[in-house]
Amino acid sequence: MLYYSLVFLVVALVAAVFGFGGIASASAGIAQILFFVFLLLFVGTLLLRAFRS
Repeated sequence: MLYYSLVFLVVALVAAVFGFGGIASASAGIAQILFFVFLLLFVGTLLLRAFRS
């Protein structure tokens, strides 16, 4: 999931450089959502491992 977040971030940066503001904005939004979902799952996994051990 972190990989896809980085891919959408790169797509947003490339689109912004070439002047495609709508595509850049959408890609940046998707990248942000995927990153926060990754963080939530990562923290959840860490907490579950800590409570099981």
